[in-house]
Amino acid sequence: MHVVIVGCGRVGSTLGRELTAAGHTVAVVDRRPEAFSRLGEAFTGQKVTGIGFDREVLIEAGIEKAGALASVTNGDNSNILIARVAREEFGIERVVARIYDPKRAEIYERLGIATVATVKWTSERILRRILPELPAVEWTDPSASVVLVEREMPKHLIGQRVTTIETASTRVVSVRRLGSAMIPTADTIIQEGDVVYVAAEIAALSQFDAGLASTQNGKGH
Repeated sequence: MHVVIVGCGRVGSTLGRELTAAGHTVAVVDRRPEAFSRLGEAFTGQKVTGIGFDREVLIEAGIEKAGALASVTNGDNSNILIARVAREEFGIERVVARIYDPKRAEIYERLGIATVATVKWTSERILRRILPELPAVEWTDPSASVVLVEREMPKHLIGQRVTTIETASTRVVSVRRLGSAMIPTADTIIQEGDVVYVAAEIAALSQFDAGLASTQNGKGH
């Protein structure tokens, strides 16, 4: 997959290196040529100097063939503008915007743009949005028998009760929706863009993930 990254600070350069190491093609955009030094000499992707919301700059970065875009500049306004251009003008579905003001998250996510706050694991969370197939483990208990995992809900589960994805060894403990988290009830309905946090016995995790996929074909758990 081709990924466009706008912003070559700490997060952007980390994403660039990790995505190229994973075998993806990457173009990194930054208005400051000196910023590309963060990528290191081993970086094999494309470096594009320019303003991230400039259509010609994005085209030079290969956005027309991109499967994802991450906007991780140091400004909320720039990030949301770049994300909207990618989504609305180029039809990119996997778009992630880094935010500094959590209060704006709900607005952005209502526009269909995933947001990631500026926390120490920012780059990891952005990678999960770009590559949802990556395993996402938030916490493991000291005995390594129970884990807390994050899972983005697939579209085929929209409209179902959140309890339908639970098994005897898994429980949904929280749902993040439009930038806010909540404790679900038995009547909580899965909506588009929901991200759930599931406590699971580690031995049951692979079966749980397989169950999420199998419901698309009507197999259930």
